Amino acid sequence: MNLKAICAAASLAAVLAAPVQAQTLRWAAQNDILTLDPHSQNHATTNAILQHSYETLVRYSAKYEVEPALATKWTFLSPTQVRFELRKNVKFHDGSPFTADDVIFSYGRIKQPQGTMSVYVTGVADIKKIDDHTVDFILSGPNPLLLRNSVNFFIMSKAWAEKNKSTNVQDYKNKEETFASRNAMGTGPYKITGWTPEQRVTLTRNDDWWDKHTSNVKDVVYTPIKSDPTRVAALLSGDVDMLTDLPTQDVGRLRSDAKLKILDGPEVRTIYLAPDLGSPELKYSNVKGKNPFADKRVRQALSLAIDRAAIQRNTMRGLSIPAALMVAPGVNGHDEAADKPAPVNVDAAKKLLAEAGYPDGFEVRMNCPNNRYVNDEEICQNVVAMWARVGVKVQLAAENMATFIQKVQNFDSSIYLLGWGVATYDAQYTLQSLLRTRTTGADGNFNFSKINDPTLDKMVDAMKTETDVAKRNALVRDALLRARDELLLIPLHHQMRPWAMKAGVTTIHRSDDRPEVRFTTVK
Repeated sequence: MNLKAICAAASLAAVLAAPVQAQTLRWAAQNDILTLDPHSQNHATTNAILQHSYETLVRYSAKYEVEPALATKWTFLSPTQVRFELRKNVKFHDGSPFTADDVIFSYGRIKQPQGTMSVYVTGVADIKKIDDHTVDFILSGPNPLLLRNSVNFFIMSKAWAEKNKSTNVQDYKNKEETFASRNAMGTGPYKITGWTPEQRVTLTRNDDWWDKHTSNVKDVVYTPIKSDPTRVAALLSGDVDMLTDLPTQDVGRLRSDAKLKILDGPEVRTIYLAPDLGSPELKYSNVKGKNPFADKRVRQALSLAIDRAAIQRNTMRGLSIPAALMVAPGVNGHDEAADKPAPVNVDAAKKLLAEAGYPDGFEVRMNCPNNRYVNDEEICQNVVAMWARVGVKVQLAAENMATFIQKVQNFDSSIYLLGWGVATYDAQYTLQSLLRTRTTGADGNFNFSKINDPTLDKMVDAMKTETDVAKRNALVRDALLRARDELLLIPLHHQMRPWAMKAGVTTIHRSDDRPEVRFTTVK
């Protein structure tokens, strides 16, 4: 370990100070949560923390099967009416009872347009109260993903939100702060006791949880550590117990350390570039009066200029799968044969740019997070160098995820890098969120690159209500292939995601990048 890493680890001692005992889990990764508002930001790290406090009607088992949570039973009264029987005697962390009113309130709240979580109530036209512990979901049509979507529909206390003036979802992109963005009130196995941005999130066990605790973890300290050397040094020195963001260059060294163990697994996340397709003129470019990204030939050229194999080999150290499709292996709709990007071809890229009217290339600014995905800034730097070979000169703007995503959500970018994990394990989630034309509802709620493709829209809308599995999978495939062939987004790779931990930590690898303390023990 170099001196810089040792000093950085030492300086982190105050941040990591926590009760050192068998029942405390000290978990670190590279990026912070964005908010404590459960309906504001569809961000994996935020959701990974919030799922310990805020619960849903159904949840995933250890094997990603949908199982009861705040609902004990669901019955399809008709293809468009589903009755959920709610669990009785459940209390929020303040001791107040959980009832149907909280479900209905949370439904109205999650749909507010300033949040980015409404995709999880896709196709739900209304929720009606039958009694205090029974609600009916009224659907706009048959909904094959209702239960998998509901896994991420967090239930919030209506009374608590009203008391604390938090009935409206935080407007994150405009930097709003509310009581709910800094405090949490759920029914889950852990209470969030504090959040100091860029320093730590603390949680403590809810001894009144309705379910049985099988984990011996009483307290959790989550620490965001942006620096790769500092993060690894913290694990090696014993300041943290578990690391879920491993620098690719350190995986081999950590794997050979007898005091540690590596938990290997894939991640259902695709890293991609999103060019602004819909603006008449790019905001950050030297091209005036037109938008080069609106020309498919330009997008093809940019994709052909990217050497994904080199990124996989040199930057990701083999921990990525070069991608042509916008969904990873493990997601319904993925097809290995179709997920083969064209090999890098600089000459072909130059020819396409010339045909599109840019024989000398052009200039553009790219936005990139520098603390969210594995080697995110380095990947952007790779792309900048590769595009320079075909004459496209990129000004790279790399910054913290918290400020980066505000720019993206305000459409303040000409092209940006993002990663998209598939919480439902079905490609509709990606297609509907990222690629469908944006509406005031869930459709296109993360389409910040102004994609507008009516042909793809029809496929996405049809798959939402198609219950014949073969027909629906055909729609999914056709939509993924259209997105690929039109280069509506430019996929780079699917991430692999090994975790490292002390030998005494036992947990289950989660391919949605959301570790669960209920499946974790510490010796």
